[in-house]
Amino acid sequence: MRPCFFKSHFSALAFGLSCVAAAALSPVAQAQTAPLAPLVPAQGVASSVWRFVGFPKAKADLPATRFELAEVQGERALKVSTQASYGTWVHELPKITAGRLQWRWRLDQPLSGGKGVPDILTKAGDDAAIKVCAMFDHPLERVPFIERTKLRIARSLSGEDLPAATLCYVWDSVHAAGLQGANPYTQRVRFITLQGKGANLGQWQTETRDVAADFAQLFADESPAGAPLPKVRAVLIGADADNTGSQSVGWVKALDWVQ
Repeated sequence: MRPCFFKSHFSALAFGLSCVAAAALSPVAQAQTAPLAPLVPAQGVASSVWRFVGFPKAKADLPATRFELAEVQGERALKVSTQASYGTWVHELPKITAGRLQWRWRLDQPLSGGKGVPDILTKAGDDAAIKVCAMFDHPLERVPFIERTKLRIARSLSGEDLPAATLCYVWDSVHAAGLQGANPYTQRVRFITLQGKGANLGQWQTETRDVAADFAQLFADESPAGAPLPKVRAVLIGADADNTGSQSVGWVKALDWVQ
């Protein structure tokens, strides 16, 4: 699963951060609320607010994951297709307070047909058919020294303000739902599998997550008691299959903050 942008193009040092570099965000003013632009606008034209972010230029020849508006069983949705590819669909935000995030998704074809075995716990298998992630404006002083040093080097090499913390919700077909952990390339990215081995394929599932609570749990080691949670600076949809050379097809719709 290389959570979205988490493949390195610098060295093993920055390996888990390169995709973040590709999707790094410019500074914006703080805001308390900022609804997401529709994934599927009423007029049927893709929103310009959402944008594709691929792998950094050092891997510019890497095939791009496809994000396209399409119809499945009479429902209009964002189709996400991988073929030994990498890509993210990113929505930048004005540093908002984390709330409850809701979306519908389905997986029609799990990662398959490749030379490698998908496994989000290993570097060799770190691919994901579909995931929804939140990037946080996490204070650098809360990051452990070695991780902080790696991040600073990655920021310097990329020239981008890379996020210090990203939380991803993953649809996985190898491990059971509820698995939590860190990306095998970097502790800056941590994940929860919401759908896992044995999950029904070709059926819509609705997810609602308290992003603030999930962040507090997964980044508890970097969240001092009583300290405010960092703001969310972007939400994205990602999928990659380049490590294993696999293919997959998934769908997402109705992604937004809810009460």
